[in-house]
Amino acid sequence: MSDKLKVVLCWHMHQPQYSEPMGGSYQLPWTYLHAIKDYVDMAWHLEQIPEARAVVNFAPTLLEQIDDYDQQLKGRFKGTGCLKDPLLIALDSPVQPVHIEERQTILSACLRANDEKLIAPFPIFAKLAEMARWVLEEKQRLAYLNDQFLVDMLVWYHLVWMGESVRRNDIRIQALMKKGQQFSFHDRRQLMIVIGELLSDVIPRYRRLAEAKKVELSVTPYAHPIVPLLLDINSTLEAMPDALLPQIRQYPGGDARTEWHMEKGLEVFESFFGFRPKGCWPSEGAVSKQTIESVAKHGFNWTASGENVLRNSLQKSALPDSSIHKPYQLEAVGPACFFRDDGLSDLIGFTYTKWSAEDAVNDFIYHLTNIKATTEDDPDRVVSVILDGENAWEHYSYNGFYFLQNLYKQLSRHPDIELTTFSDCLENGVKPALLPEMVAGSWVYGTFSTWIGDVDKNRAWDLLSQAKQVYDEKISATAIDDDLLQAIDKQLAICEGSDWFWWFGDYNAADSVSDFERLFRLHLSNLYQMLGEEVPQILSEVVSLGGGDAEQGGTMRRGG
Repeated sequence: MSDKLKVVLCWHMHQPQYSEPMGGSYQLPWTYLHAIKDYVDMAWHLEQIPEARAVVNFAPTLLEQIDDYDQQLKGRFKGTGCLKDPLLIALDSPVQPVHIEERQTILSACLRANDEKLIAPFPIFAKLAEMARWVLEEKQRLAYLNDQFLVDMLVWYHLVWMGESVRRNDIRIQALMKKGQQFSFHDRRQLMIVIGELLSDVIPRYRRLAEAKKVELSVTPYAHPIVPLLLDINSTLEAMPDALLPQIRQYPGGDARTEWHMEKGLEVFESFFGFRPKGCWPSEGAVSKQTIESVAKHGFNWTASGENVLRNSLQKSALPDSSIHKPYQLEAVGPACFFRDDGLSDLIGFTYTKWSAEDAVNDFIYHLTNIKATTEDDPDRVVSVILDGENAWEHYSYNGFYFLQNLYKQLSRHPDIELTTFSDCLENGVKPALLPEMVAGSWVYGTFSTWIGDVDKNRAWDLLSQAKQVYDEKISATAIDDDLLQAIDKQLAICEGSDWFWWFGDYNAADSVSDFERLFRLHLSNLYQMLGEEVPQILSEVVSLGGGDAEQGGTMRRGG
């Protein structure tokens, strides 16, 4: 076995279901915006550096939404379909809205970007944004805007959300940025064509990378639920003994729902990539003994979580606080479990956003060489760097272009470092250590506090559990045809996703909380309607208001 330090970069790609269930229109544009910016950039970096390796994890609901956007644009170009995203509709339409409320919505949406990294670097867009903010201060000013202002805002918004690799290599995008203003309908059509091409090739690019052995692709349970809480809400108490729990202390039928998410997730993944993955990143790295058993049941070779889960589990097992830089195996059966190095992962997610690319990568390698020096006697050492693969780059200059280029180049060519994947580690002789006990928790703080224990989060769990009780009663008492049952199961799965609970709580920004809690109530309401039941009045009431100022807008968390 090589004496190099094995390092795995694992990027988790995930977006919840943003489409409104009754009409299918997308309430938020983040899936396609991250696709044309972050997913294409990450693929490009891996394509450019022959020695680069990474693990890329996809949530199945994200894959389905990327494919849906791809189909929307293909249908639109053929003249046989329609768009379902308000921003794309506005960008594509030859006529701009005249109603003040619609104009307000478009302008507000075009300001939802990192001011320092996505707006200020582009002087024309920065000026347009300044004017837009002034207009939005008094609603009546919107009536005096001409259509060209709205068009230029829309075009620039999509230009700044383009991947840096696209801006540097696509002459159509370069021409639009050089023109800068007075964009014509032809200009917008060109932009739509580029967006369509990018969306169409996102999933195939990653499939090609996987086939070339440059990337290991892994999967998350279908709608990104917190599996340990589906299986046993009381598992919260293992890491948070004093936590306040929901009134309904056991999610109804959680075993069956976990099975559904696992099987559906694998089905969707295989339909896009043509093979079954060897690894499973359980949503938010949330694990428990029951969760590991479920992962093992579905044939996965590896899974992963956060380092505080390992530390809590070692303590429960009465073992010394051992190395986090190696995989473990619960009771010597089932998948190997790798544990996130919180320090290194959070440096990329948060700290290095403010550093020069060269200094950041040099610092990262300095930490890795220190780890190598202190683990020379461990043949099974692996450093696991696991983080959000999409949201961090908005906080870097040039979408992290120079940082990622330097990171992949220096890591893949360093004489003492082997950039690899989790499966390759196991296939090349890395042996998991025994972990007798596992304390339930996630990669965030080693607990489930991000998703349960807060008054608002608990209320949401009770609303979900009540809907599941109605589901159980209806399914057992009514003959439902297979197609409708599949649609109902999928709708329930969306309601079970983790993101709704992530955003509830007063420490998150009010506008983001409002977006997600509204969608949560819409999805639950649609579930009742699909079951033929009256929607409870309580779903007309706001679940959470937010009002805090979370770091990086709350889209990411630190591990510890």
